[in-house]
Parts: sequence; structure tokens; C-alpha cells
Amino acid sequence: MNARRHTLASAIRIAVLLALPASAVAQEATTLDTLTVTGSRIKRAEMEGRVPVQTLSREEIERTGLTSIGDILQELTGSGSALNTKFNSSGNFGFSPNGDGVGAGSAQVDLRNLGPKRVLVLVDGMRWVNESSASGVGAAVDLNTIPLALVERIEVLEDGASSLYGSDAIAGVVNIITRRNFDGGQVTLNYGQFDKGDGEVTGADVAWGFDNERSNLFLSLSYTEQKEVSSADRYISSIPIQGGSSRILGGRYAFTDPNGNSYDLSVKPGQTNPVYTPNLPDCDSGVARTDGFQCFDFGRDAFNYAPFNLLMTPSKRMGAFAQYRFSITEQLNFYAKALYNRRESTNQAAPEPIDLGPGAGTSYTADLVIPANHPFNPFGFDLIGSGPNANIGTIRRRPNEGGPRIFEQEVDTQYVAAGLEGSFGGERQFFWDVNAAFSKNEADQTNHGSYNARNIAIALGDPAVCAATAGCTPLDIFGFDTITPAMLAYISPLFRDRSEQKLTQVTANLSGALFPGWAGDIEFAAGYEYRKYEGSYTPDPQTVAGEYNGVPSLPTSGEYDVNEAYLELNVPLYAQQDGAGRIDLSLAGRYSDYSTFGGEFTPKYGLRWQVAEDLLLRATYAEGFRAPSIGELYGSQSRFDALLVDPCLVPPSAPAGSIAPVACPGVPVGARQNDPQIPVLTGGNPALQPETARSFSAGLVFSPSFAEDVAWSDKLDFELTFYRHDLEGAIQAIDAQTQLDLCATTQDPQYCTGINRLASGEIDTFANFLINLGSIKTDGWDADVFWTLPESNLGRFKLSWQNTIVTRYEARGAGGQVQPQGPGIVVNDTAIPEWTSTATLDWKLGNWNAAWSVRHLSEMEEACLAADPAAFCNTATTNTLAATTYHDLQLGYEFEWFKGLQLTGGVNNVFDEDPPVCTSCSLNGYEASTYDIPGGRFFYVRANLRF
Repeated sequence: MNARRHTLASAIRIAVLLALPASAVAQEATTLDTLTVTGSRIKRAEMEGRVPVQTLSREEIERTGLTSIGDILQELTGSGSALNTKFNSSGNFGFSPNGDGVGAGSAQVDLRNLGPKRVLVLVDGMRWVNESSASGVGAAVDLNTIPLALVERIEVLEDGASSLYGSDAIAGVVNIITRRNFDGGQVTLNYGQFDKGDGEVTGADVAWGFDNERSNLFLSLSYTEQKEVSSADRYISSIPIQGGSSRILGGRYAFTDPNGNSYDLSVKPGQTNPVYTPNLPDCDSGVARTDGFQCFDFGRDAFNYAPFNLLMTPSKRMGAFAQYRFSITEQLNFYAKALYNRRESTNQAAPEPIDLGPGAGTSYTADLVIPANHPFNPFGFDLIGSGPNANIGTIRRRPNEGGPRIFEQEVDTQYVAAGLEGSFGGERQFFWDVNAAFSKNEADQTNHGSYNARNIAIALGDPAVCAATAGCTPLDIFGFDTITPAMLAYISPLFRDRSEQKLTQVTANLSGALFPGWAGDIEFAAGYEYRKYEGSYTPDPQTVAGEYNGVPSLPTSGEYDVNEAYLELNVPLYAQQDGAGRIDLSLAGRYSDYSTFGGEFTPKYGLRWQVAEDLLLRATYAEGFRAPSIGELYGSQSRFDALLVDPCLVPPSAPAGSIAPVACPGVPVGARQNDPQIPVLTGGNPALQPETARSFSAGLVFSPSFAEDVAWSDKLDFELTFYRHDLEGAIQAIDAQTQLDLCATTQDPQYCTGINRLASGEIDTFANFLINLGSIKTDGWDADVFWTLPESNLGRFKLSWQNTIVTRYEARGAGGQVQPQGPGIVVNDTAIPEWTSTATLDWKLGNWNAAWSVRHLSEMEEACLAADPAAFCNTATTNTLAATTYHDLQLGYEFEWFKGLQLTGGVNNVFDEDPPVCTSCSLNGYEASTYDIPGGRFFYVRANLRF
């Protein structure tokens, strides 16, 4: 992707004011070599180049062959791991500690590996509402709520910017500029699919507008459909690398019989009505059973859940956008815009397991009694889940008869905005604007294939109670294919969850030149901003009542508002008479008053030194903050099932007689971890304080005059930027694996409080709530080269090469404990490559055009969590993810028909490079936010007609 960090270039039109809707007014650059900059609120200031900004033009966006803003931004070299449609979240990840749910079907952006919630997303300079995926109250924007068809360009400010834009702009700002100066019509059709014949993408966009002296109008309709890719259709995603699940199809039954004999049994294959013979030798004897049961063996019996999942989740996105501008007078303009977008997406997970007895997850299934007279109880005695006579160790049954869990999301986004913008003054002009906007994101999720725990307990309980309960049919969980449609109808109702977020904002801004200084005009921008945030999550009433058999959650709601004022100054310190040299100092500050925690002031300082016409130096220092989100403050207790290795227990697939890595108090010697998924309780914290940050960047831009308009070069630009972010009081939970390891090795109450175990030694509850954790420190370099060759008989070639190198990433907990993240490390579905690189060669000859792009990710390492380390890992404890390079090719031709018909075809991942295996990743055997899917060669065609 040729997304330029703005370099010294010939005179171009610029949009200087990132944050103001009025900023679309551009000015012609008057110096020979200037930078395009958007990180300022001062209009018409000559401040290009103070901060590192990338701009993706519409042409560059179309060159990717992608159909989602999120997917496009995630290919930037400075982008980190974030959600996208390759994450099959629902039913697999549970609720994150952030109170924001699972984000099913959403696409987000992360800059500098600081997380999506630390990136501010704007549309035409106004904040966009945070996402709702019907599972929580999110702290980040879902970029799938913004149709790609309305985008003119995307500007990415890779620098701390809280003093200019307020909370959330710690890692940077993404500003999506919409199309407006459009005259005529356009129809765009596209189709693509993976070479395996799946994952089809179809799209249609229609745009129309007019542009005259007094007004302009732009209208857009868009439709995009992404078909699914099943995990079963790629080898690496069709196998459970961590070893499968102990929640198996025929059932697992661990109990103590009335004679005191303990058994851990599974049903023999094919048995639909297994017969139980009492008093047979126990499983430690090594004697084979002669009845319908066998001793449970994880290596033999574990359930392969992987083929039920999705590598690419299906979705449909439909959007409508309108923007109108009218010039009331030469110095007064009015604008209005509106958007409606619907996303329909689906996640799928393996059949929901039914757990009974200790640690089952609900009181109904933990405390139940399956009486001896139950028509399907094969054991001939009561099975009791709790109390003094409890005899159930665990009962686990995977009801394949009910099919996979299906989670269907419908997400509606509405946005309306209007404002006035104008200017006044004579020789010294001032510019002002007033803006108001309201946006709402609401989501509904329907869950098919999950179970009601209360109804399970009734259907497995006293037959007389079941007979007296409307709709109840006794449930048979003992054996293969035993659950009938009538049984399913009683225990498997629909579950419907809902979430909503609203954002109301009003802004007023004034900018201009205050008075002449010794080296030029001293310019300023000042303004006021009011915002109100409202959010809620409402799970199904059955879930609220504690009857949901899956991941429990409770309602969340909250709101807060903020008043802000800011001031920015640009002070020229030195200017040569010929304009070849210049030094500018920028100062900015913002005061924010939150209804939740009070006031916060954030300053920023910048220095820009144009040493000569072809050399620019720049540096910035900024302080920033991020206010806790509604989900982080008010999120109710919920749960997610984390893939964890319990050091106090013997691994599931370890041979008989093995002992745990760590001897922990209260854990029986030889006790096994029955499942790699451990339930972790999460929730918000109303006592949270804002995160604070300090950011520094310094760099240079060199456009050598000896490479301009010569035989071998039209233009050559080099850019080098160093960045550093120090974040304190980071709002997150301590890494669950780190907490578990520290508890096991130190037995320190600060780590062990909230971790409770059953008598078997397995974890019953694991509390992992949000805190102001500690610190995150990261730094690195961006290094870019842009070279335009002279036009010749072979056409015109342009080469871009962009690189991001992460030299440090260090996260520490509140007690100073080092978290496992770092450069070249993969942890918890999050990869931080030390080196990310993208090179693109563009070619144009007459009506033909082509592009070849190369995307490179350096080698990384992870802890080996594979059940069979020899099959997937380099050593028993570590796995190396090899360096990966992808090649993308595109070819197009423009026909001179109407105003132009552009036909384009392309292939992404030309050589069908598979991602390296990730043994610690939660799903599908690879890191989905960093790599292309397995079997990821993707072909596409696009037709674009202007008229």
C-alpha cells in the first residue's frame, strides 16, 4: 500500500485543519517544497511537516482490493493488532475485561500497538460514535459502520494529540475525509474470492452529485457482502492445536458411586443407550471395562471444536450517505450531512457444551440432582452436584444434536450533522465555524443453539416436576445422538441481546493571524467543545436471571459529559528573506472537564525547522490522556474463557504419572487440567482514573534537489521519524496467564486473591477485573522512501518503501510485574513485529496501469501451548513464527467511454503464502489481525464507470 507519510513535495493543495469540518478549504502551497499536514487546528498556517501524517488517497485505497476501511488501515506498517472479520469472536472469546464485549463483526484500528481504544477516529474532523456489537459497551470505533464508498481520503496522524483533539488521541488520530466536490455520477461493481472458491466478496456502489458556484451535493448508496470461509476448509484451522476439549459428544462422567469408588468415564463410540455395570475396577487399575463405558482419555476422546468455527465471518453492509453545502454569502456557508449504515454479520462456534456439577457456571447446573429414577440415568443412583452428599466430579456433554451456535448481529448506525462556517476581517482574515452532530450505534444479537440452564436442570431432575412443567421433556445426555428435537425445543430457546451507544457533540472554533511577529504572522486557533456519551448493554432476560448456559453477563448502562476549551499558537521564530529557511514554534493546550473525574490539562509543543529547500527537521512533545469509557467504568460482571496453562495442574495430554510444574497449596498431586479454557470473571471499575501519556517524536524529511527533474529521477523523498510513547495508569486487567503464573510461584495475595479452586484442584473462579494497571512504554522508527522516475516509452514508474521498526515495548503491572508483550513476541492474539515493511511499485502507460506490492513481517516468537509441541513448536516451550512476505498484484485499463470506464483485476497474496502457526492464539491456529488467512490467495475484479 502506497500510503504516504507526507514528504517534501511540489506545490499541492492541502487541508490543514484536521479537526474542523470547515477545514476542507485548502490553500495552494506557495513554497517550492512543502509538506501536507493535518495535525493542526490553525487554518492557513504554514506549518506543514511538524507531525508525521500519512494520507491514503482514493486511488491508493482502491489499489488494495479491500472493501473495509478497517482492513485497509490494518495494513499500515505502524498499525497493531485489532479486531476484523477474520475474528470469529462470539462463543469463543467471551467478554473481555474492558467491558466492551466481543466486538463480533467489527473492524478496528490500532496504532503503535497501544490498542484501538487509544486511537481517535474522526469523520470530517468530528468524532465518530463507538461501536456496539450487542455484547457490551465498546471503547473503540467499528470502522465497518463507515461505508468505504463515501471516502475521499484517509489521513492518519501518528502522534499524541490530546491537546488538539482531547481524550483517546494517545497513539494517534484517523480522520476519514468524505467525498463532496463531485459532479456527475459513478457506478462501481466489484467481485472477488479466494482461490479455494470460498469467501466471495460482492459489492455495488452508486454515487451522484453536482458542484456549482453556490452549492454542492453528494449522494452515495453502497452494498458489500462478504461470504464465510469455514475453518474446516483449511488444514491448520481444522485441528485444535491446543488439544481439543474435554467437553465431548458422547459425554464425560466423573463421579463417586455409593460404594466410594471414583470413576472418570466416557461413553464408548456409537453407544446411544450405554449400559453401566457397577463395581468394576477403577480407571487406575488399567483393566478395560466390559460395559458401555470406558475410562476417559483426553488424547483419545477430546472433542475437535475447530471445524465448526469460521476463518472469515460473513457480513453484509448497506449504507446511504448525503452531504450538502450551500454558500449563503461569500463569507458564510452552511452544510448538512446524514448517514445510515446497517451491518448484518454472523459468528459461529462449536455446539455449546453442557457442564454439570462443581464449576458448571450456573447454580442450576452446579447444584442439580439427577435422580436414580430419571428415565435416562444409566447409573442407578442419584447424581448430586453439591452439598454434603455431592458425588459428581464433573459431567460434560457436547450436544452435537443441537448444531453449532450461531450468533447473528444487526448493527445500525445513524449520523446527522450540520454547521455554519465563515470568515471575517479585511487584510487580516479570521475563520470560524460552529458544528453540531448526533450519532447512534445500536446492535441486536440473536443467539441460536445455546441452552437454558434452568430448563436443563428441570429436564434432568425429578420426572414428576418435569411432567408438571409446561413443555418439559426429560433430557437424555447419556450417550451419542440421544437428544431428540422435542428435548432441544425445551432446553434451547433463542437468546437476544442488545447494546447501544450515543454521542452528542457541539463545537465552535476560531482561527486566524493575531499580529505580525519579527519572522511572520503569529497565528492562533481557539475553540470550545461539548460532548455527551451514553451507552447501555441489555442481555436477554434469561441471561439476567442466571439461566443462560453460556457465558454469563449482566446489564450495563452509564453516561457522562465533557466540556473542553483549547488554544493553539504558531510562532515564527526565524525566516530567511528568500523563504529557503524557516523555524516555527507551535504551542497548544486543552482543558477538559469531565463529569466523572474532574479536570485535565494537556499541553503540546512542536518545532519545525526548514533548514533548506530540500531539508526539514521537526520535533514534538505532547502530554495526553484517555478518559475511562462507559464499559470500563460501569461494565457489570461477566466472563470470558481464556486459553491458559495452569502451572499447578498436569497438562491434559501428559502421560500418566506426570506431576504439575509447580506444587501449589490445596492442589492434589497429579491433578490434571481437564480443559485449556479457564473461565475468567471480568468487569468494570467505577474508581478508574484517566490514563496519562507522554509522547515524543523527532524526524527529518530530505528531498534532495540533485534528484529532482533529472534524467534518472523526477522526485526523491526520504523520511525518518523516531517516536516514543510512555503511558501511565493504563486501564486494563493484568494478563491472566501472568497473574496465574505469579500466583503459583509466589503465592502472593495480590495475585492469588480472586483465584479459587475446587477440591479437584481445578480453578472454579478467576477474578481479573480492570485496574489502572501500570505503564506501557514503546518506541521505534518509521523510515520511508518515495521515488518517482521520469516518464519514458516504458511508462511512468513510482516506488514507495515504508518501514516501521519497534525497538521497545514494555508493559508493567501496578506492582511492577513485567507483562509478556514485547517486540517480536505474540501473546493473546496480539503480535508486535519488530519490523513491518511495505514496498509498492506503480506503473502507468497510456490507459494502462499496474501495481506490485510486497508486505513483509519479521520473525516472531511465542510460548508453545500446543498439545503436541513436537508437531508445531521449535522447542517444548517456545515456537518461532517465521518471517512472512506477501505479494499483491493489480492491473487496470481505462476505456474512454462516458467520463471513463476503469476495469481492474488483481490478486492479493499471489504466491498463496500461509501464515505461520500460532499455538497461543485463541482460534484457527494463526494470528488473525496480522496475517492473511490460510489459503489466502484472493482474486478480484472491479468495474468503475463515471458519467
